[in-house]
Amino acid sequence: MHLAAHFPGVNNTTVWADPRSRSQIDFSSFEQLARTAERGKFDFFFLAEGLRLREHNGRIHDLDVVGRPESLTVLNALAAVTERLGLAATVNATFNEPYELARRIATLDHLSGGRAAWNVVTSSDAFTGENFRRGGYLDRADRYVRAAEFVATARELWDSWTPDGVSRPFAHEGPQFTVSGEFTVPRSPQGHPVVIQAGDSSEGRGFAASAADIIFTRHGTLEAGRDFYADVKGRLAAYGREADSLKIMPGVTVVVGDNDAEAQEKAAEIRRQQVSPQNAILAAEQIWGTDLSAYDPDGPLPDIDPVPDSEITQGRVRHGDPFAVVARWRALAEAKGLSLRGTVIETTTRQSFIGSPGTVAAELTAFVDQRAADGFILVPHLTPGGLDDVVDRVVPLLQETGAFRSEYTGSTLRSHLGLPEPVWKG
Repeated sequence: MHLAAHFPGVNNTTVWADPRSRSQIDFSSFEQLARTAERGKFDFFFLAEGLRLREHNGRIHDLDVVGRPESLTVLNALAAVTERLGLAATVNATFNEPYELARRIATLDHLSGGRAAWNVVTSSDAFTGENFRRGGYLDRADRYVRAAEFVATARELWDSWTPDGVSRPFAHEGPQFTVSGEFTVPRSPQGHPVVIQAGDSSEGRGFAASAADIIFTRHGTLEAGRDFYADVKGRLAAYGREADSLKIMPGVTVVVGDNDAEAQEKAAEIRRQQVSPQNAILAAEQIWGTDLSAYDPDGPLPDIDPVPDSEITQGRVRHGDPFAVVARWRALAEAKGLSLRGTVIETTTRQSFIGSPGTVAAELTAFVDQRAADGFILVPHLTPGGLDDVVDRVVPLLQETGAFRSEYTGSTLRSHLGLPEPVWKG
């Protein structure tokens, strides 16, 4: 089993009102969570990215994270206070250029001794694009076209140095990029930094199968996980790849209690804190596309139709046909007697493992044994102490059964993941 730690942010995962919640900006928060992950022998530490402060109704969304330091800068600092933990940065392929980004990631790989990873994301968001000189955005159909060539170009740059340290000129000419010259950073200690791709769409799955080492995903049940796993692993052969060359790691939450009942009670309270009355209205406004401030979050769902193509929310993704989503919400609310807030809680829950340490350890193991995942990216609800229960109470049980490592056996992220060093293609 592979385990990674996600520093919560970008979305409203963090329970801000909890007195144990600390800064999203201070380096001490990043350091504490990373040190906890390394103490637990986790594979890597994972940072998300937000390139623009999100807005709702024309105002900064004050229930969301409104500060996000640049990921690679934070990870370079963490390289100095960790020894084995992988360091994964989310960096956008739409609003960066291959030479500069390949150089920055290769630098992190050298400073960390071969522990760098790049989570490749794309954007079709013109709102975010306004922050950049090029402006605008890419059509959704073009996002992965650019991303695929971006990753391929970065790998050409990383391969422009021989394994024995000789620099060779490179030249790339393609539909998206034309670059040539000499790369300034010698070959990475692990050959290439690890590439992660986040996405559940068919395009995202195809891109991961062709180019990624890890796919960061989400699915809500064991059955859905097994379907996803089989689909993505089944795509690898078309690219000449083996099943173990791509690790599938869904993002999950874990709530641990002394017994299963206590853990369920804790989990329910966490969800109530995450989906505050204000957040319930906000979530509904993203679906309905209109101001719902007059509605009671603890009352019934709005009795109006959604507004298609609404721009009430900027910088957040609206998922699917709003009419279909509203229909599903209404059916669920009627079947379970849920309020608006209760419906949001029910429909926005991330795949969670809830129970005693023994229950959580057994369920995590079952997901891996039944080929629903190769491991998990844990998304805690508290910054920076949200992984303590998992590391102190669950990981030892996984180690006792042999489901998870007791010690690191290598020094690079590729060695943690069981991935071979890429063959040099210079």
